[in-house]
Amino acid sequence: MGQDILLNSKAGDVAAYLATPTGTAKGGIVVIQEIFGVNHHIRAVTDKFAADGYLALAPRFFDHIKKGVELGYTPDTIAEGRKYVTELGLDKAVQDVDAAIAELKKRGARKVAVTGYCWGGTIAWLSATRLKPDAVSAYYGGGIHGTKNEKPTVPTQMHFGDKDMHIPMAHVNEIRKLHPEVQVYDYPADHGFHCDERGSWDAAASKKAMERTLEFFKKHVG
Repeated sequence: MGQDILLNSKAGDVAAYLATPTGTAKGGIVVIQEIFGVNHHIRAVTDKFAADGYLALAPRFFDHIKKGVELGYTPDTIAEGRKYVTELGLDKAVQDVDAAIAELKKRGARKVAVTGYCWGGTIAWLSATRLKPDAVSAYYGGGIHGTKNEKPTVPTQMHFGDKDMHIPMAHVNEIRKLHPEVQVYDYPADHGFHCDERGSWDAAASKKAMERTLEFFKKHVG
């Protein structure tokens, strides 16, 4: 369904996977990768948003370091992905999201939402505090708590698993208390519960979180 395009970011040009809906798009969605790059799973998620009627774009952040990174879910690839994330930092990724929002608007999306998973959940949160999308839905971002004092300026929701060993529920509840305007959901699931290519996938939690995300985007994007 999709194709790679060139994204002109202030951080430097990167590729991005673009999925186009049939007919007129309801709006745009920036899909933010996990630490594994824009791999098969992220492309599938992007395609799903296009099937739901949105123009969806997933920037390939790791192109700043190495072109075409697509990792699986083994201890070695987790270590490799973490290395790229550390090297890249947060600012370049946020700049890439800003460029992706602009690209979707250039392609006709009147309003644009941002969603992201794992590390991408953190970048989605920072998009809500540092950029101006129309809505943000962030999934289990481990770095959200570390930037919890930043203030979102757009409608924002979050999704966490209460069995996630990387993100204690104490952190989730602290975020709830600090940001009562943010919709914060938790599910009886582990980290990465939305990825059906990981052992931690939870079908019920994934389905419910996606229903909430789509309802939220329908309200704020179209």
